[in-house]
Amino acid sequence: MIEVTDDALRHSATEGMDAFIKVFTDAYKEKVGEEWTIETMALLTGEQHSLLAYQIFRDEIMEGGFCQLIQNGYGGYIFVNPFAKVMRLWEIGDLSKLIYTARKVYDEHREDLERERTDDEFMAMYEQYEIFDELEEEFLEKEEEYTALVAGYVDKHLELFAKIV
Repeated sequence: MIEVTDDALRHSATEGMDAFIKVFTDAYKEKVGEEWTIETMALLTGEQHSLLAYQIFRDEIMEGGFCQLIQNGYGGYIFVNPFAKVMRLWEIGDLSKLIYTARKVYDEHREDLERERTDDEFMAMYEQYEIFDELEEEFLEKEEEYTALVAGYVDKHLELFAKIV
C-alpha cells in the first residue's frame, strides 16, 4: 500500500483541498514513475487511479482544457476508464455528467483529437472543438466544489487511498 505521512496531510489541509489531494497523487506518481506501463499502473488500486485521474483532469482542464488533456495523452485514461462512473459513485453526479458529455465528443472524434499536431495545429483545435468550451466553463465554475467533494470522499475513506504513517 502506498504511504503518505500524517504530517503532510495536516500541512496540506491548511493549504486547501487541491493540496490535500496532491499529497496522495504525488505519492502515486512517485510509485508509478515517469513511464506508465501495464506493470507500473498495476501498482495502484482502482480508487487510487480514480483520484489520480481527477487530479490530472483538474490540472489539464484548468490549464488548457480538453484539447490539451487529450493532446497530452490522457484521453484514454480519463474517457476509456470508468472515471465518470466513479465520480457518480462518489456522489459527484454533475462532474460525472460533464465527463460523459465530453466523452461523446472524444469518442466521435478520437482519431483526430489524438493525432500529433504542430503548435499551430494544436492552437487551431480550440476553434475546431469549440464544443468543449461550455464544458470547460462549467468545470471552471464548479472546480472548487468538485475538488472539495473529491477531497471529502478521500478524507472519509482514507484507507482506500493510502496508508497514513
